[in-house]
Order: sequence, then C-alpha cells, then structure tokens
Amino acid sequence: MAVLALLWGSSFLWTKLALRHGLSPLHVTVLRSVLGAAVLLLLARAAGQRLPRGGRTWFRLVVAAFLCNTLPFFLAAQGVQTVDSGLAGVLNATTPLWSLLIGIFLGTERGRQPLRLGGLLLGFAGVLLIFSPWQGSGAAAGGGTFGWGALALLGAAASYAVAFAYMGRVLSDTGTEGLALSAAQLSAAAGLSALALPADGGTTAGFNLQALAAVTVLGVFCTGLTFHLNYRLIATEGATSAATVGYLLPVVSTALGALFLGEPLSLRTVTGMIVVLGGVFLTRRHRDRPSPGTLPTAALPVAAGDRASRS
Repeated sequence: MAVLALLWGSSFLWTKLALRHGLSPLHVTVLRSVLGAAVLLLLARAAGQRLPRGGRTWFRLVVAAFLCNTLPFFLAAQGVQTVDSGLAGVLNATTPLWSLLIGIFLGTERGRQPLRLGGLLLGFAGVLLIFSPWQGSGAAAGGGTFGWGALALLGAAASYAVAFAYMGRVLSDTGTEGLALSAAQLSAAAGLSALALPADGGTTAGFNLQALAAVTVLGVFCTGLTFHLNYRLIATEGATSAATVGYLLPVVSTALGALFLGEPLSLRTVTGMIVVLGGVFLTRRHRDRPSPGTLPTAALPVAAGDRASRS
C-alpha cells in the first residue's frame, strides 16, 4: 500500500515535469497509456494470461478505459497545468468519498462499520484542511481557488469513482484473469486517446529528454506498475479499505511538490496530512474481504478466475 501510494502520488510531479518540458496534456495521456499498457501486456504474457475475447467484453473494457483512464488522465494533466502538484493530489484524494457515496446509492456499502465510515469522513476533513477553500487563494494560478484547473481535477476524481462502480458491475466476472484484463483496458485507453491526437492543438516543439524521462516514469511505474500493485491490493482488501490508498496521495504529492518543485508547505498542510493519515488508520482498523461480484474502489478488476484460485 505504501509503495502504491508513493508511485501513484508522484504521478502529479511527473505529469507537471512532462508538461513543463514540451508535452501537451493529450500527449501525456497517450504516452502514459501506451507505456502502461506495454508493461501490463508483458506482465500478463509472463504470467501466461491471455487477453479477453468477445465483442461484449471489449465494449465494456472500452467504456471502463474511457472512465477510468483516458478521461481522468487527460483531466489531471489539464489541471496540473495551473494547479500545484501537491494540491492536485489533494483533489484526487476525494475519489474515495465519491466512491462511498456511489456505493451507498447503489446499495453496495450497506452494513459498514461506523468507525470506518467515520474514518472516511475524517480523511476527507483532512483533505479540506490541506486545500482550505475558505481562504480563497493558492489552488489555481490566475483562476481562483476553484478555477478550471481545480475543476478538471475534481472531474478526474469523480470519473474514477464512476468507473469503479461501473467496473464492479460489469467486469468482475468476465472469466479473464486480472493482469490480462487490466492490460486490455489500458490498451483500449491508449487507442481512445490516440484517436483524439488529430484534434490536439498542442505542440511538441519544446519536447526534450527531460519530458521523455518524466513521461516514461509516469507510464511505466506510475501507471503500469501501479495497476499491478492495485491488482494485488484488491486481492486482499475490501471495497472501503482499498479506497483509502487515495488518502495517502495528498501526503506524497504535497511532500514531493515541496521538495522538488518548491511548492509551499505550510503548517496547515502538514496538519491536514496528519488528519488524513488518522482517517486512513481508522478505515483500516476492521478490514473486510471483497465480496463475490464486487469490485473494490481501486483501478483494477478482480477476475473471477483469480478469486477462484485464492479460494
């Protein structure tokens, strides 16, 4: 969980560096998806897992790829252009709350322990403390606290939550093993984002080796490898517990932004991090096993075949 939070939380740093050195948000989205898919395809092949077959499964994967990869990757890259990478992680950490609300609406979060629900609320309170929207400054250069960049990042977080709910309903019992299913999903995301390239108004005139290095780390480690780590996390965690990894993202992204990009790190931000970690601790006090047919709120589906092998 710690390694996953470190890699995932650093994605905002690498995205900002890639943008600073000549890549457009869509270029970052395409390269991130392509490199991540390549990693998962190699891992799936090494594990002897085959890609899914059948038009119905692939249609569902395309929808999941759009909601869970193409759209949030692009919105995150758009938002990071004007929002500090640390605050981008904070906004992304709202995903578990959206997921919980969707779960309550769909009836999949019934019977949860009050302590865990309180931990989710405490974690979100820590996110709010870090962001401090009531102060009216600092989130988006030239756009106010809730400028377009911040709204794009909130949209990315909400898109993840919708994707997790969708994937839990249609991709949990495809008969395809997890790595292969994830590789197929990211491959679909790469194809979807590549289709939009002709409409991209961005330019790669300032593209350099630093951008290439940043997007390579973003794609290989922060996308491909994190999908694999999510797959392993989901194998042992329940829905709400798996979602709490998102609460560690603001801690990682804010620390890395302060260390490597000179972004401000105030006492309020540090206090918010502590509150966030307190919420994570509470939500993990009583872990539950994933129930059959349910996809935890993380980026990877658990295939029926993998559940069977664990049982």
